[in-house]
Amino acid sequence: MLLSLLLLLTICSAQATSFYGTVMTYYPKNANTDGSVTVVLRYKLSFSTCQENALWTCGSGNCGNESSLVLNIVDQESSGEWCEREGIMTRQVPSNAPFQLQLDGVNWTNNIQNILPWRAVTLVELRNRSDIGRANTSPQTTILPDLRVPSNCQRVFNLLAFDPDGDDVRCRYGNSTLFECDSCTPPSVLSASSSCTLSFSTTLSSNEGVYVVQLVMEDFPRQTITLTQTNGSKTIITTNNAISKIPVQFALRVDPAVPSCTAGLYLPTFLPPTPANGAHLYTSVNQALQIDISAEANVSTISELLFSGPSNIVQTTSGTGQYTLRWTPSEQEDGESHPICFVVQAVSNSTKYHSELRCVILSVGYDTAPSPLTNISNTIVLGLRMKLSFPSPPSQDYIKSTVIQQIRDELVRRGLPSALIVQLV
Repeated sequence: MLLSLLLLLTICSAQATSFYGTVMTYYPKNANTDGSVTVVLRYKLSFSTCQENALWTCGSGNCGNESSLVLNIVDQESSGEWCEREGIMTRQVPSNAPFQLQLDGVNWTNNIQNILPWRAVTLVELRNRSDIGRANTSPQTTILPDLRVPSNCQRVFNLLAFDPDGDDVRCRYGNSTLFECDSCTPPSVLSASSSCTLSFSTTLSSNEGVYVVQLVMEDFPRQTITLTQTNGSKTIITTNNAISKIPVQFALRVDPAVPSCTAGLYLPTFLPPTPANGAHLYTSVNQALQIDISAEANVSTISELLFSGPSNIVQTTSGTGQYTLRWTPSEQEDGESHPICFVVQAVSNSTKYHSELRCVILSVGYDTAPSPLTNISNTIVLGLRMKLSFPSPPSQDYIKSTVIQQIRDELVRRGLPSALIVQLV
């Protein structure tokens, strides 16, 4: 009798915490002389409390050893609905062979699809790419654990889908046969496009409630490439083959109808100087980047800014609907790009409303020593000298169509503006 009681208490305790999704991205770091590779994986983990945890395990391949793991709070909803934390995991793998990590558990937050167990999968590809001469970096994205939309309002969620390597990023729902989720039933009220746009149309009140969204984000090369492993083996990847894949999982909450769908009344609307969705911002190591966010709602009352991003972001408030996010990247984040997504939440008669979702990408690079510069009508011309090596003499078409684009992509990745124009002289 005592044993049964203890088991019952354990089960009830486990079910008290609800899962609200996860996202994982990765950056390859050092390639060592012995063939081993260091890779840093950053992931978001969201539950109904900040105390719950879940561990990524090796799903396939040689996942090496976890040399460090730091887990810190990113943000939490003020009434305690959810808490998002960021894990920064460093792994040492014996070679650059691909491997797969997975996250398993139970207790998805109560949802219309009746999905209970959860699973997320990340395919880490570290083989050397022929097009960029280094290992692949995953697409960079993030998402809030719980997004809201009234049942009578159309809304489009443009997910952040940035790839540091310039790849074509595509989204799809998870596939049960590929073990990408435990139960992969997609939400009936949401349509997903390969361009990572989610569309919600008005629906009946009978469809109100929480839906589990389990997406997979993949990067595809823009031309056929070769992946080379440490042992010399090669694999051809075409534009139809995904290089890596990451999970994007969260909850969509369809709320009761709102009196008006016009932005700025019940649903908060963003005002300048809030950056546009998809904006690309730049900063240097140890240099604070500030994002100013302004919003208004004339009927409801704005209560808070909710965001997802690096865990060391500092949020301040200067008044109703006036927020600032500050982030200072460390030396370990040099050359990386980090996503931030946010919504403004408002309240009216205990009913919560979300603004549209906005996301930006932050690219980090060291300040470099001054180079020869000329300022011509607000256009800066920068002269660079570099040495290029090819296995055989390249054609002019190849230089124009491929080499210049690769140089441009690398300079943008290092922190130069995306409007950069590269020419060979």
